[in-house]
Amino acid sequence: MNIKDTAESWETLSTRRPFQGAKTAVDSDEVRMPDGSTARRDYQVHPGSVCVLALDGEGRVLVLSQYRHPVRRRLWELPAGLLDVPGENPLLGAQRELYEEAHAKAEDWRVLVDFYASPGGSDEAIRVFLARGVSEADGERYRESDSEEADMEVAWVPLAELVEGILAGELGNPGLVAGVLALSAALAREGGVDALRPALAPWPARPYEA
Repeated sequence: MNIKDTAESWETLSTRRPFQGAKTAVDSDEVRMPDGSTARRDYQVHPGSVCVLALDGEGRVLVLSQYRHPVRRRLWELPAGLLDVPGENPLLGAQRELYEEAHAKAEDWRVLVDFYASPGGSDEAIRVFLARGVSEADGERYRESDSEEADMEVAWVPLAELVEGILAGELGNPGLVAGVLALSAALAREGGVDALRPALAPWPARPYEA
């Protein structure tokens, strides 16, 4: 069997936007179901996100610890951020986040994994890049005005340790979980990470200009 996601769109009879935030919104759609009935679907409208799994020559991954108020926890995460500019090349967004959050740059970029954060309640699409050949960025360190992000802790952690933390239920950020496990799978298959998609691979969930 050829198992893959496919595009499909049920008829939307009406749409309301009861909430508009600074970066995201909530839409309420009346949708016609396959049996002819209608149902309301409320969901978060999200611009999309990028994450960077930066891997050094010793098999360590760059991670950040950040407080996340909705879940009332401090989570270990990959450098990440929103695609604030419509149609922005996600690679450029990823490179910007690696610089701003870790003052780092990378020579080799690949697409590691694409996924939807919570497709039952949000249209947020996330692309995780693998970055290798990582080094300190040029110039002065980016100064973050947001006090929440200014409190981030940065660490380089062995990949195997992160895998164990995920399987033990001790690490739960979705970008970190998806990226770390995808990298582990890529390293175990024929061709390794060199067989990953190129950095400018198409992304149907968030089309962009290369």
